[in-house]
Amino acid sequence: MIRIVLFLLGIIVLAIGAAWLVDRPGEIVLTWQGWRISTSVTVALSVLAALLVVTIIIWSIVRFFILAPGNVSMFFRDRRRAKGWEALSRGMIAAGAGNLVLARSSANEAQRILGREPLAMLLAAQAAQLDGDAERAEVEFRAMLAQPDTRLLGLRGLYLEARRRDDLHAARDAAEEASKSDSSIFWASEALLEFQSLNGEWNEALSTVEREASAGTIDKATAKRRRAVLLTAQGLLIEHSDPDKALVLARQAAKLAPALVPAVALAGRLEAKNGSLKRGLRMIEKAWAVTPHPELAESYVGLRPEDAAQERLERIKALAKKNPEHPESVIAVARAAIDAQDFDAARGALQTFSSNPTQAMCLMMAEIESMEHGDHGKAREWTSRAVRARRDMAWVADGYISERWLPASPVTGRLDAFEWKEPPVAPAGPILEHMVEQGFAEPAPVGVPAPAPAPAPIAPPSVTTKPSEDILLVPEDARPRPSVAKAVPAPIIAEPPLPDDPGLDPEPDEDEKAAKSSIRGWFGRSA
Repeated sequence: MIRIVLFLLGIIVLAIGAAWLVDRPGEIVLTWQGWRISTSVTVALSVLAALLVVTIIIWSIVRFFILAPGNVSMFFRDRRRAKGWEALSRGMIAAGAGNLVLARSSANEAQRILGREPLAMLLAAQAAQLDGDAERAEVEFRAMLAQPDTRLLGLRGLYLEARRRDDLHAARDAAEEASKSDSSIFWASEALLEFQSLNGEWNEALSTVEREASAGTIDKATAKRRRAVLLTAQGLLIEHSDPDKALVLARQAAKLAPALVPAVALAGRLEAKNGSLKRGLRMIEKAWAVTPHPELAESYVGLRPEDAAQERLERIKALAKKNPEHPESVIAVARAAIDAQDFDAARGALQTFSSNPTQAMCLMMAEIESMEHGDHGKAREWTSRAVRARRDMAWVADGYISERWLPASPVTGRLDAFEWKEPPVAPAGPILEHMVEQGFAEPAPVGVPAPAPAPAPIAPPSVTTKPSEDILLVPEDARPRPSVAKAVPAPIIAEPPLPDDPGLDPEPDEDEKAAKSSIRGWFGRSA
């Protein structure tokens, strides 16, 4: 609306100006070379305007013929480039959909038209991967190294190809080169950190974490946690060879991550050895209030190894009061009570979880029955219950179960991978009737078959390629894989549980005599 108003105002102004000139014609006289030309102002302006229009038209025609060859060449070049980008787009879609024939033809057409265009080179590598041609894909990725804008893309492709063929040296070289080129490349620093963790290169891994924190690829909380893990790993490595330096590292680690159990346990042990017993006790007690753990209890008891068993029991009871409802507190008190021959205290502690005991609790009850009364029948009953009881907590990372904490997963090299949790393997076999009667298991619903036993986990290879690392659009299931014979796990055969003590048979056979004598010998050694 405003434009229309302004247009009308312009027309009105021009009309008023033209009318004003017509009312005042005036006279213009030109004398040149004996010629005298006289005309009005209006006519002179009209002739000047006509000459200007003719000049513009003539110049446009001349300019068209001058620029015609370049314009024609540009037209065909743009048309060819548009055709190349159309082939590139078609090839990307075909590669993502798993159409090998279309992806390959589109890649060839895009490279023929676009030349060393980065996306055309990437499409060619994708087509080679989709075709299962690893050598050609690696050639395409190496060609990307020659251009600065595709160098990092080529290094990532070489890294992934090396991981697929389990060439750890080549994969590490590609990750190191990418990390040196740009410290903000997250995949490169993470891959380098995994390799350093697998090889136990804790100093180098700490430097990598510092670079990640400086580049901002990890947040401050993650950086602090990783520093604590690496410092703990260094401290554990030199705990006996250089305890003074190990103490400094353990203090730093415990300060960075107060909930990191191995760091606190190490710091507590070294503080006691250094003469700061109270400081070590306070550190472990503070950590126990947050995350009770058997290693903390073990370190807490070992701070004063000269104490008698009853004194250690009293100290463990005081520690358990920091978190009395936790199962680890119960287990720690029961263990210390058994060592002190205080079976009533051990029973009282384990009674808290009598409705849902763990395997360790059941075995401790069997030990109590055997040591206190010599009741091998009840001991066997508790031992059989341990087979079906909840599994005890353990350090688990990537399907790997470890008795001790490790700084990184031995499977993938992932730092701080171990978690203190129940292992993901359920015990197999039938549930005993007396376990249902005494509340240790729930009966199966009528008409519902019992669940099949869970198979034991198969440990993955030493280094695996993560799907999230793939920069390519080729679906994982669409890529051809070399035929590798998979290891078939041995079948799990549940051993039949030992029955409750039925009493002495009139005439036991020889096999039963041998079994009973072996059980008595085992309990005698436990006592």
